[in-house]
Amino acid sequence: MKKSGILFLSILIVLLTACNKQGESKTDDGREEVSGSEYVYPLTGESSKEPVDQRVIAVMVNNHTNARPQSGLSQADVVYEVLAEGQITRFLALFQSSLPETIGPVRSARPYYMDIAKGFDALYTYHGAAGFINQQVRESGIDYVDGAKYDNDGMLFKRTTDRKAPHNSYLLVNGIDPLIQSKGYQMEKNIEPLPFSEETDIKGKAAEKVTITYGKNEIVQYEFDSDRKQYLRFSDGEPSIDQETNQQISLDNVLIVHASHDVIDEEGRRDIDLSSGGEGYLLQNGRQFDVEWKNTKGRILPYRDGKPVSFSKGQTWVNIIPDDPGIVTTE
Repeated sequence: MKKSGILFLSILIVLLTACNKQGESKTDDGREEVSGSEYVYPLTGESSKEPVDQRVIAVMVNNHTNARPQSGLSQADVVYEVLAEGQITRFLALFQSSLPETIGPVRSARPYYMDIAKGFDALYTYHGAAGFINQQVRESGIDYVDGAKYDNDGMLFKRTTDRKAPHNSYLLVNGIDPLIQSKGYQMEKNIEPLPFSEETDIKGKAAEKVTITYGKNEIVQYEFDSDRKQYLRFSDGEPSIDQETNQQISLDNVLIVHASHDVIDEEGRRDIDLSSGGEGYLLQNGRQFDVEWKNTKGRILPYRDGKPVSFSKGQTWVNIIPDDPGIVTTE
């Protein structure tokens, strides 16, 4: 009996060891990786083979007609489009799951873009600003990079010769890690994920083509591509192309929100209310869902009947529009 017990125990140990080996593999650096385990990028909801703790990089990207096509936007996890001055919008592009080599053209800071970046504990990256805005950035406590201090240094920023300033300054991504280290900023952050789901249980209307009118000289369109199950972006009637990849910007979610805008100086700078919430529309899979938006822990998120509405997995564009004109038409 004792021999039988010992034999049974030996067989059990062998079987367990074999099962463990089948469930484990080695990564390139020798660490063990359990098959079937899955990490998730918090800003896209998509899976990753490695733990996700890299810093979110938030970059102010120029959208003047002389700055198009931009570089790097096709790889952004989330992009916020907001009026900067006059009828010209500017982008705050958030990068985490993918980092292109070059991002830009990079433009100056605005406080409300900085507030959005703070909601993701991001490294806020811009090129120059008015003195009082720079002071707000410094006093906010956010980690930041002002490209004016590294203008055309060839390490962190470069100027191109194909465009005129201020439409030709680009962030060189390879220079970010050395900069973070030199400033003593944290290189790793655990970021709370956005809400994602495979399906939505709210009803929406067909939205094959949606037009947003910021002004007569700033019109944005999204057209649903039924083959790709994504929205293609257009600006002033032209496809929004990434200069580095020559790909048109394609999105899994488009969130359009109304917010109060006030012009605060002769330069046309604005103060935008990103706290009070209001009406919004969420575009997913060729349909438009009427939602409310709320500022939750510094993030603009969609709600319906007081409950959060999930994004589809993938990339998201958020258009923040004024009540006037702020025209949205759906076909």
